[in-house]
Amino acid sequence: MPGTRKVLLALTSHDRLGDTGRPTGFYLSEAAHPWKELTDAGFEVDLVSVLGGRPPMDGADLSDPVQKAFLDDPDIARKLASTPRPQDVDPADYDAILYVGGHGTMWDFPGATGLTRIARAVYEAGGAVAAVCHGPAGLVELTLSDGSYLVDGKNVAAFTNTEEAAAGLTDIVPFLLQSTLEERGARHTGAADFQAHVVVDGRLVTGQNPASATGVGKALVTVLSEPEA
Repeated sequence: MPGTRKVLLALTSHDRLGDTGRPTGFYLSEAAHPWKELTDAGFEVDLVSVLGGRPPMDGADLSDPVQKAFLDDPDIARKLASTPRPQDVDPADYDAILYVGGHGTMWDFPGATGLTRIARAVYEAGGAVAAVCHGPAGLVELTLSDGSYLVDGKNVAAFTNTEEAAAGLTDIVPFLLQSTLEERGARHTGAADFQAHVVVDGRLVTGQNPASATGVGKALVTVLSEPEA
């Protein structure tokens, strides 16, 4: 694994929920809570978004001290103001990439070939790939150099079909995340709706929903701290 002690958070650039007119973006808690776990463990955290620039944000709850600390952090504020595009990122700089959720990811993560390039390179260099909630949308088209899907045969968690139904968005999102991951060969497991659930399979770390964001951060720290990870 690279000895960089750096982790890249991947953010959506998509800001509308289909044709509903409702805004979306990356879900703040799903970036902030892993960021806290990673930085507390001594990792540097960088950001990237599908299109670069300032990514759209959703779900902010500034009564949550972790979310507030994330937005108030001068380094994060600078990075959020102008995220690089994937093509401007060198995968060799990172120990891991974490696909942050938010409904926007369902529209732009699957076709984000630049993010796929980064994740493939990080994973094949011995690093880790992580994703939380809708972030695993970035895994549905993620193939390794041999053409196989990264998730094929792997245990994963992601926003479930029943959670999508509970959110009232089954007919709005372009595909169902759980079902599509299963079609790619993933062994999906789910907890009760909106309960924390984190799955680690080797160097792949996934979480089901916003409640899983802290756990994903903790699990990623553990994976990155293992000498043979």
